[in-house]
Amino acid sequence: MPQTLFDLTGRVAVVTGGSTGLGRAIALGLASAGADVVASARHGQQVNKVAAEIEALGRRTLRLTCDVLDRASLVALHDAVLAAFGKVDILVNAAGITQNSPTLEASEQDWARVIETNLTGSWRACQIFGATMTRAGYGRIVNVASLGSFVAFHGVAAYSASKAGVASLTKTLAIELAEKGVNVNALAPGIFPTPLNRELVQGTPRGEELLMRTPMHRFGKAEELAGAAVFLASEAASFITGEILAVDGGFLASGVNR
Repeated sequence: MPQTLFDLTGRVAVVTGGSTGLGRAIALGLASAGADVVASARHGQQVNKVAAEIEALGRRTLRLTCDVLDRASLVALHDAVLAAFGKVDILVNAAGITQNSPTLEASEQDWARVIETNLTGSWRACQIFGATMTRAGYGRIVNVASLGSFVAFHGVAAYSASKAGVASLTKTLAIELAEKGVNVNALAPGIFPTPLNRELVQGTPRGEELLMRTPMHRFGKAEELAGAAVFLASEAASFITGEILAVDGGFLASGVNR
């Protein structure tokens, strides 16, 4: 029974921002659980590389780029996946960027770029793929929120605001789509060094503070997020919707660690 609950064989998944970092780890995790996975992002070379990794696991995929800032590219991705596979069961929104600067000094352009990518980009994909899921009467949407959805981090106001928005979007969509067979949840990763944040957290005073505040006293490994994504995408989570699942080594539970 447990194997059946977590088995994604026959499911079709799309992962935006799926070519690097946490998105790549999630895409490969879904493929390892049996799903056919289309991991899409802006850069064709990286998309091709992760597609080869998915195929090496014995799963089907497509080599398609998309940009969450461009609605037409998301529609094209959606239409190509439907043409090739006939359905979309799982959507993971992992595309994201950050900007580190004092809040009072941030430019409107930088603010808008982060909000547009992380929050509006997730909303666009949810609209486009969610509509097809509701017509099919089945779907799993997994957004990627953040610890910044819940607590403040110095110098990344736009990022944290966007991720708080992703958490709110997740809950709103969950109640709107619950009766249509579509579950909507989010992951809130702790500190996982990736190309997005590595310079901020590895070997820096900021990184030392983050480790001090994490009860496990280490950073996460990208593959440690995959299990939570598989869970939320699977039948094991059939009665779970509107939740933000923290995968953070105890960070949000932490008050005083010593």
